[in-house]
Amino acid sequence: MASMRDIKRRKSSIQGTQQITKAMKLVSTVKLQRARTNAERSKDYFNCMYDTVNSILRRVGHIEHRYLTQGTSGKKAVIVITSNRGLAGGYNSNVIKLITRNPEWKKEDLVIYCLGNKGREAFHRGGYEIKSSDSDIVESPVYVDAMKLSSQLLKSFADGEVGEIYLAYTSFKNTVSHVPTLLRLLPVEVSGEGEEQSREAAAIMNFEPEDVEALDMIIPKYVTSLIYGALMESVASENGARMQAMDNATSNAEEIISDLALKYNRARQGSITQELTEIIAGAEALG
Repeated sequence: MASMRDIKRRKSSIQGTQQITKAMKLVSTVKLQRARTNAERSKDYFNCMYDTVNSILRRVGHIEHRYLTQGTSGKKAVIVITSNRGLAGGYNSNVIKLITRNPEWKKEDLVIYCLGNKGREAFHRGGYEIKSSDSDIVESPVYVDAMKLSSQLLKSFADGEVGEIYLAYTSFKNTVSHVPTLLRLLPVEVSGEGEEQSREAAAIMNFEPEDVEALDMIIPKYVTSLIYGALMESVASENGARMQAMDNATSNAEEIISDLALKYNRARQGSITQELTEIIAGAEALG
């Protein structure tokens, strides 16, 4: 059985850790409120952009365009959005597993664009090809950063360096629900089936300017919007995940402290009983 001194030292250590987890939970809660507001404010626009582009592409039918056909390269560029810090539960590992545990993908075919230190560290250890890494962009995402990354990826796609572009991020549903998501950006994937798609396909689509020129303007904005939207949702998801993790850690610390207090009282009672026994035995020996 541990001594009273060991138990007291352990209890003091856990109490110190609990104070840290409480503080981190409060900080994450404040950050979450701001990030959630930003994510919800921008979500309607990016959902509308996604639906609009899909609607256009369903109506134009089979059109020859560089952004609608897979490139000749077998390489896949993957944007991976993680955090710069840990202590966020499974937030980082769940996104990383989307790539590392994908049975259809081979490591040598992937080119990774890391947004966040945790992703860079994981893929570096795994021996993946890391094309670029940016840790600042996930701290406070701005549209200009998404635009620069989008331009870099579109150039790589147009030059035939990669044949597909994917986006791996954490979709923010609510405070407790965060869904790891893998989305293909290029070639643009048209979603939607059934009667609605048939009606839209039958509708006449007139372009001004011409269809190729119009798509050259629309699709880069579409890609940029999805990247920026993913950044906003990822920041909200990160803070939500960290808030939950710190809340669980605080609760676990409270349970451990209660258990240590009980053990300390038992050890103290045992020590008092032993001292009384020795005093009584000594008194009887003298008598």
